[in-house]
Amino acid sequence: MLSDPIVALATPPGRAALAVIRLSGRGAFTVAARALHPFHPDPPRTVRRVHVVHPATGVPLDDALAACFPGPRSYTGEDLVELSTHGGLLVPATAVAALVAAGARPARPGEFTRRAVVNGKLDLLQAEATADLIDAGAPAQARRALQHLDRGLSTRLDELRTELLELEALIAYEIDFPDEDEGPVAPERVVRAWRAARDRIARLLDTAPEGERLREGALLVIAGRPNAGKSSLFNALLGTERAIVTEVPGTTRDAVEAHAVLEGFPFRLVDTAGLRESADRVERLGIEVSRKYLAAADLVLFCRDAGCEMRDPGSQEFLASCRAPVIDVVTKIDLTARPPDRLGVSVVTGEGLADLRRKLAEVAYGRLLALGDVEPVVTRARHRGALERALEEVDAFHTARESGLDAAVAATHLRAAVGALDDLIGVVTPDDVLDRVFASFCVGK
Repeated sequence: MLSDPIVALATPPGRAALAVIRLSGRGAFTVAARALHPFHPDPPRTVRRVHVVHPATGVPLDDALAACFPGPRSYTGEDLVELSTHGGLLVPATAVAALVAAGARPARPGEFTRRAVVNGKLDLLQAEATADLIDAGAPAQARRALQHLDRGLSTRLDELRTELLELEALIAYEIDFPDEDEGPVAPERVVRAWRAARDRIARLLDTAPEGERLREGALLVIAGRPNAGKSSLFNALLGTERAIVTEVPGTTRDAVEAHAVLEGFPFRLVDTAGLRESADRVERLGIEVSRKYLAAADLVLFCRDAGCEMRDPGSQEFLASCRAPVIDVVTKIDLTARPPDRLGVSVVTGEGLADLRRKLAEVAYGRLLALGDVEPVVTRARHRGALERALEEVDAFHTARESGLDAAVAATHLRAAVGALDDLIGVVTPDDVLDRVFASFCVGK
């Protein structure tokens, strides 16, 4: 049942001053009254001190604070109790067990937020934004999640949906008055409305590559010849000694990956084996792994030693083969002056590192930087897929009109485009879609 009382710990288990437990569903107050003494649901949203006891034995378990939120004015839209107990492993677990013994059941992952969606407290985009905000590891990720949680993307999609419905209404009017000269609606008006809706969908789709990259972190592969300073630069960007650094060429035998935040944006840094011909079997395997990372890279940072030839044939051939954008950087400029037309860094003095961080953020997230935090951004593959379906249907509508097909036939494509947006927002969402969305949520959310 979607309304039966559920309970879960909403904070991570472990040593802490406090823990928060959520209890929600029809009959939640009755369940709470069996394990919390004294329990008073009125007045609502008032914090009261309670004793947590086991409902069967009356054994005291903790002194806690409880607040009641009657539905529909609660996070889930149901009667909800938030209980603040002492932290640690034992006390919160026994309090949850007492509420289960009192008649609740353990919540499934994401079930509280799922109920909020089903009860109209959140749309599906806001629910996903809740998970993204919890998982955010970089300021830019948190800002975007907050924007989605505040219905930034939802509002834009509502506007787009309204435009499509208005265009559908124009076509319906034409169907109702087929004997008018060229129909009661000027063809140019239909084309203008179609183009406006199409352009709006296309602009949102254009944000998808960098938006999805923002959520996952841009894959930045550091490449170059052996002893070009790759591992030292990897450590400098990461801010910790993660990769082994020696003066011996070929020290890095395998790819080393770590997460970093540069200029507020998330990156997945990968230090790779130096690119060269080698007779060493282990080094050759490492070079092959490097090439696989390079094929999947969002961005390549190619390192050249300041004391080496800048235009050696092997490096030029490598750069020409890269599909991802390449930033060419000269390393070790504390030993030898860099060429004046190139980006240079020194991990010893720190010179050029700030400029390099800014350059990496600009290349990986240039569109998002240009949009600022005002324009909404598509951040999930599910969003992109729904918008692609909507765009296909809108284009199919225009093709049907240009081909002279019956207006009723053309209008079915508009209805399908609206349906794709409804799926995206969660107006009518099948259970299997909800299962996929909430599968990665933590239990107490």
